[in-house]
Amino acid sequence: MTKQKERYSNAFTATFSGIADLFRKQKNVVSLSDGDTLIGKTVLITGASSGLGLEAAVQLARKGAHVYMACRSGIPEKGEYVRKLSGSRLVDMLPVDVSDIDSIRRLVDTLRSSSIKLDILIENAAVVPAKSRKTKQGLEEMFMVNYLSKFLHIRWLLDADIFNTAKGNVPRIIFVSSESHRNPKGFDWSAFGEYHEYAMGKTVELYGYYKLLMTTFANELSRRINPTGHLKYSVFALCPGPVNSNIAREAPAIFKPLLKLVFGIFFRSPAKAVQPVIYFATSHEVDACPIDYLFLMSRKEMDSKATDIVNGEKIWTHSEALLQKQGITFEKQFPKPFSQK
Repeated sequence: MTKQKERYSNAFTATFSGIADLFRKQKNVVSLSDGDTLIGKTVLITGASSGLGLEAAVQLARKGAHVYMACRSGIPEKGEYVRKLSGSRLVDMLPVDVSDIDSIRRLVDTLRSSSIKLDILIENAAVVPAKSRKTKQGLEEMFMVNYLSKFLHIRWLLDADIFNTAKGNVPRIIFVSSESHRNPKGFDWSAFGEYHEYAMGKTVELYGYYKLLMTTFANELSRRINPTGHLKYSVFALCPGPVNSNIAREAPAIFKPLLKLVFGIFFRSPAKAVQPVIYFATSHEVDACPIDYLFLMSRKEMDSKATDIVNGEKIWTHSEALLQKQGITFEKQFPKPFSQK
């Protein structure tokens, strides 16, 4: 077992590895600029009713963006909360349950029928369940929420021309990932998307695996929507580090007092942890970047498994094939770039 594997092998090692990362000296550090505003820009944030997503909504609204909070709960009170803290009325809430394919479809239909054009999409929604659960469509919930919903959501947004691709505008797609994407040894393509029972002891391991799937998709997405080298979209991924949020709300009751104490003392508040999200949403330093990754506020290479072209092709084709079994096909096709053929 490698040292990297041990860092994220269970909830305790992952927690204390995250704490250690906060005290480790960072290299290639980037910084926010107060002058970077989003006046006239439209942002959609999934999982925006709490934690990092909620804080992103507040801070981006303060910077002048029209913020759409895509949430399963908290409507309308969380929107009112963001309006009050940000001082902006350009905050709207849209219902979505990203574990449900039909709900994602309705969200995209709402955006299209309302003629909304997105400049920035922040794929933030995530779940850490206590055990395996089936979705309405029979998929495993954490797989669906933490990975497949993002593939489906973005492909449908592209089909519906929801991104603002007006001349001179480069939409930004931002994935909230995790350093735990480095943990898995590889991919299980033969059982991709299959439902398997698991208990809490397997959750952290699978969380890292699904973050690897998502980060691999981010790289392949950038390659396919920028096929000729001409920048049409920017695709960013980031790890915010350990965040004092409610993502561990399904932890066993016996551990919750300890987790609350550890989170409160050592984990960063959403207001601070959201900085890499704000950077990717606002900074002009990444205007010409097709793909980038931040760990905390430090630029870093993604794991080689996630950037590998062969893995990228497989994540794309396996995801399409899995959704085809659900009766889903896409209008727009994005062939692999010529350099991959």
